[in-house]
Amino acid sequence: MSSERAQAMEVYRLWWLHDARWYQGVAARYGQQVANEINAEAIRFVASRVGRQVARAFGRPVAEASTEQVRDLYDRCARQMFPDELRQGEVNALDEDLVELVMFRNFALVMVRMAGSMDGYRCPCTDIHAGWSEGLGLELSENRATACLRHGDPACRLLMRIAGRCPSKVDEAASAGG
Repeated sequence: MSSERAQAMEVYRLWWLHDARWYQGVAARYGQQVANEINAEAIRFVASRVGRQVARAFGRPVAEASTEQVRDLYDRCARQMFPDELRQGEVNALDEDLVELVMFRNFALVMVRMAGSMDGYRCPCTDIHAGWSEGLGLELSENRATACLRHGDPACRLLMRIAGRCPSKVDEAASAGG
C-alpha cells in the first residue's frame, strides 16, 4: 500500500472512531433509540450522495442499465463508502431485479464494538442501501437483512429488490445497444 493510501486509510479509521464515539455520546445522553435514528439519517444522507456520484459517473440513466451493470453500480457505491481495506464483501445479482450485498468483515462494527456501543446498536445497512438506491434513481420494493455479523452470523446478507424494473427488456436493450 502506498504511503498516500496508508494516510488516507488512517483518516478513514479516525473518522470511523469519531463516529463510534459520537454515537456512544448521543446514546449516553439521549438514549440508544435516538442515537440509532440519527445515525441512520446521517448515513442515508451520505449514501444518497454517493449514489448520485456513482450515477453521474455511469453517464446514462441507471434505469437503462443491465442487471450486471446495476450490480456493478451498487458495488461501486459500497467501495466508495467503505474501501476494501475497511471491509470484505461482495455484491451479487440473484435475479433480474434482486441484488444481494454480502459483508464478511465490517470495519464499522469493529469500531462500534471498540467504542463500547454494541449493546442496543442497530445496524443502518438498509438505510445505506435506501440512500444508494435513491441516489442511483432506483426505487426498492424490498430492502432487508437476512443475516448480520452483529448477531453472530458468519456474514451480513442484505437483499435489495428493485421496483418497477422490467429486467428482461432492460437487459435485452442494453445488449442490443452496446
